[in-house]
Amino acid sequence: MANHKSSFKRIRQTKTRTQHNRYYAKTMRNAVRKLRAMTDKEEALKLYPSVQKMLDKLAKTNIIHKNKAANLKSSIACRINKLA
Repeated sequence: MANHKSSFKRIRQTKTRTQHNRYYAKTMRNAVRKLRAMTDKEEALKLYPSVQKMLDKLAKTNIIHKNKAANLKSSIACRINKLA
């Protein structure tokens, strides 16, 4: 580890940013799991826009890759459409 003041600051910033990103990524994963587990189409359709918005925001801020967000949105939409 380097002994520069800037490197210590960089380490602090990285730790904070990592915690922040982990929180939002975990929240997103839980929301996707919850949506996939739903069996009622009405409830799933109500929850889908908020999950979609969350995925778009995380992709925009590079917490997840934009293609991953697109793939998740697509697979969730297919799953919702298959519900009775």
